[in-house]
Amino acid sequence: MRHQMKKMKRIFLFSIAAILLASCGKDTTEKTMVVNGTIKGLKKGTLYLQHVPDSTLVVLDSLLVQGDGNFSFQTELESPEIFYLYLDKKDNNDINDRITFFGEPGNITINTAWNTFDTNASIEGSETHRKLEEYRKVMTNINKKSLDLVQRATATENPLDSLQVDSLLRMSNRNMQRGYAFAINFALNNKDSYIAPYIALNEVGDANRKYLDSINNSLTPEVAASKYGKALQKYLNQ
Repeated sequence: MRHQMKKMKRIFLFSIAAILLASCGKDTTEKTMVVNGTIKGLKKGTLYLQHVPDSTLVVLDSLLVQGDGNFSFQTELESPEIFYLYLDKKDNNDINDRITFFGEPGNITINTAWNTFDTNASIEGSETHRKLEEYRKVMTNINKKSLDLVQRATATENPLDSLQVDSLLRMSNRNMQRGYAFAINFALNNKDSYIAPYIALNEVGDANRKYLDSINNSLTPEVAASKYGKALQKYLNQ
């Protein structure tokens, strides 16, 4: 009888340990981000995975890429955030060397080419990054229009009179206000996405306090508890 009880006790303790290990393994898997892909045409170069944990750019991992241009990184994260792939091509040219993407747990695939590294990258596997691209597509058009209006107002080849310049600058300001309105509405309409607090902090941080409060108060609990959700709350508290 005593022998059977000891045996049952050992089985019980072993079961508890197995459950704890499985739980820990599951938690790690759920927080793991795997970034892999191919850099077409790259014969040799060093690739860095970077992020900004606080206010300084930090290298998480690096890899010497040579031959086929394939790469793979793996890291743990507390919540989705912005990451960077920086390619040191050893060509003394700092242009087209950094890809910005919204990382999140799971498998993310980034395919690009060495000579159009950041301008022609295909990024798949991150729902938050898909939202970021959706936002950027509209904002790029708005910013281009503002730039075009300013260039027309300051053109030296065919100078405009003061009334024409004022008119163009007013149009540019209205277009910029349109951009602010779009950014705020995009964040409010995506309150369940990690993109919302990111936009509030990095795109319209100088907007009227009531709009930032509206975004902050609309966030789902999960998003509010994320890196950018906490940062937004801290920013408003200050």
